Amino acid sequence: MTLGRRAFFLIFPVVLAGYLLAALSVYIAQGSSMLALERARLSQRLDHAAALFRNEVSQSRSFLYSLLEGNAVRLFVSETDANYRSNALGLRLQQSIRSLSDDPKKFIAFAIINPDLSPGYYFENSDDPFAELSAPQLQLAQRLIGGSQLRDWTFLHDEQARPLIIYSEFIDPVTFARPLPSAKSTALLVQVAIEPTQFLDMQTTLQQEYGTTLTFNTTPAIQAEGELAASVRLAPSLFATLSVETAQDVGNMARLKVLLGFGAVAMSLFSVGLMILLIRRYITNPISALDLQVTAVMSGENENIQDTAVAGEIGRLTGNIRQLHDQSRTALHQVQHASWTDTLTGISNRAHFNLVAAGIVQSTQATNTHCALLFIDIDNFKFVNDKYGHEVGDELLKTLAARIGAAVREITWRREIPDAILARLSGDEFAVLVQSKPGDGTTREICAAIIGLFSSGFEVRGKHYPVTASIGVAICPEDANNLAELISNADAAMYQAKTNGKNRSSRFSRALQDKRDRVRQIQEELRGINADEQFHLVYMPIVDARGRVTGCEALLRWLSPTLGNVTPDEFVPIAESSGLFTKIDWWVINRAMSDHLRLKELFGPETVLAINISSAELHSKSISDYFCDCLDRHGLDAKYIEIELTETFAVKLGDQLHRNIQSMRDRGFRISIDDFGAGYTSVQQIIEYTADTIKLDRALVQNLTGDQSLPALKAVIALCHAQNMAVVGEGVDTPRKMAMLTEAGCDHFQGYLISKPLGLPDLSIWALKNLALPVTAHVEIDHQPLRRTGTAKLL
Repeated sequence: MTLGRRAFFLIFPVVLAGYLLAALSVYIAQGSSMLALERARLSQRLDHAAALFRNEVSQSRSFLYSLLEGNAVRLFVSETDANYRSNALGLRLQQSIRSLSDDPKKFIAFAIINPDLSPGYYFENSDDPFAELSAPQLQLAQRLIGGSQLRDWTFLHDEQARPLIIYSEFIDPVTFARPLPSAKSTALLVQVAIEPTQFLDMQTTLQQEYGTTLTFNTTPAIQAEGELAASVRLAPSLFATLSVETAQDVGNMARLKVLLGFGAVAMSLFSVGLMILLIRRYITNPISALDLQVTAVMSGENENIQDTAVAGEIGRLTGNIRQLHDQSRTALHQVQHASWTDTLTGISNRAHFNLVAAGIVQSTQATNTHCALLFIDIDNFKFVNDKYGHEVGDELLKTLAARIGAAVREITWRREIPDAILARLSGDEFAVLVQSKPGDGTTREICAAIIGLFSSGFEVRGKHYPVTASIGVAICPEDANNLAELISNADAAMYQAKTNGKNRSSRFSRALQDKRDRVRQIQEELRGINADEQFHLVYMPIVDARGRVTGCEALLRWLSPTLGNVTPDEFVPIAESSGLFTKIDWWVINRAMSDHLRLKELFGPETVLAINISSAELHSKSISDYFCDCLDRHGLDAKYIEIELTETFAVKLGDQLHRNIQSMRDRGFRISIDDFGAGYTSVQQIIEYTADTIKLDRALVQNLTGDQSLPALKAVIALCHAQNMAVVGEGVDTPRKMAMLTEAGCDHFQGYLISKPLGLPDLSIWALKNLALPVTAHVEIDHQPLRRTGTAKLL
């Protein structure tokens, strides 16, 4: 007998009996009771939806008041500098808005609308970075500005736009209080728009359940006799109504679910014996046998599915499943090999490595054993790839993968430990995961073997290429408890190996972790820093050969209440890489220029103020404009302001950066090259520098102030003078250095011999003490007369 005929003769009597019982139950039920019950249920659910709606309205009101009570909106509206308002204060306002939201994915929009309906500020928590104020919101703003209300809330439920609850209030732009009706024309309209997600989810549920649409009206709906409908008040003039045209059908369906449940119980009690006996004998037993075979194959207990003696559809189904299994197994092996293998090198790719390594790490945790991850990066690979072509680069990677694999296999085989997992993660990055006993030297030997592959350059097709390897090592569970953390720590160790000189290995340590934590702490502190409270400037005098102060260099200091004293060498690179240095630079520029008048009082009207700025700022023309704004605000002369650039950055000047610097020189500012000699500088680059002053780095001064180096020092200073640039010697901390620099023709001097960096009060005391005592009074140069050459420029 076929499966279809079996199903008919076995299931039909049961289904028929169930339908008869269900029909009898529906027939004897009272329709009016069902309708009343459904009405009550519908009203209760609408009341719940109304409560959710009113809660969303209350949240929008509270959100707006919380923003207005904070300082972010006040600072944004009060700020007159458009660049600072849009960059720093706009970001701060966004952070305030996000911090007030319990759900980071909830749609919240905040808008400040000017009296002329132009958006002063708009931000919405969405995936659209170019979002603008929607047309319905603008229409609402136009209506409110033209009306007499000072506050309002509205529910926008246009089908073409996002449903929003908008709470609006007018505020005075000066007092931030509610304006008088007579002053409404100059008030700002502040709006908070919230998407009532809970109410909308409830609305969607009701509409799907009842197959109709929830409508919004200004009056409640009139309920007709025999109709399933209900209304609820959302606001004094807003009602939500749900009306089902076929009320009787809906009510019967709700009642039918209950009756069918009782009917199913009665039917089960009547027919369970017969159904179990017949279905088990003719259907479930053969299918169960087939299921057991399939399960055994899937779990790996069996390789194949055996034929069964059952005829008909189940027998044919068994044969088809067996054939499908054989085909799927073959295809799976092919797909797995392709998807888990790196197409270039033939070793495991990142996906396969993550899968296998995650299992090994988990097993390591469970069995209290160890495994080590070697993160390998090929040094100078980009140089080889660019110079010799991608074909050579690909061949190098393939050869390298094969040699690393062979070296690792030889070690693991000799030490009788499990095979290591070798994978290419991306580009020129490889990973080796080794399972070994702690302290047995396996990891150290593998690292040495891999680095040894590059001992004489890496040979490919008979040619040597200048590549090496930097290896970072992290061990589980000492350094990490999961794969993601293990890879991250090994990667950090690899960068430490690069920092230490490349072509070496480095083990992850707590010091690296502490360094990363320290960087994160500094980033967090800088994001919320109050510059006036934690930053201060110190000034380091610059003198000429007669000991007269010709200028002062402004130096930034940070005293954090959390981190203590943080040196500029530590926080400046972090601020630059995090995009946080604009605010710091601008604070330094403004504060230094505000102190310049005091410096002139101490050292004379021609005292030059030297200001260091971040190299990242020179990519934008706004820094030049800000210098000019501060210059006008403090009434200073640009020729007494010197902008210091590092030598390493000046060497890399492109056309655009060169134009920005030249623009500042054209406006009268002086340009100085700081830390000259700290990096790589050619004679041609010295000639091409666009600068007024060269500041010799303290390391260069240390190296060139010996007796045998005096001719070289004279040559460097003479070359700068030939380019019409003044020379400042930094790091002058001994009388001998001062004497040697003077003998070589250096124009100005700076260092601890003269003065350490001082705040304005201490600088004033220093100026009084040293007014009548030039630094050169203490300098002797082996009884030889001091000789001065070169330009007479200041700084």
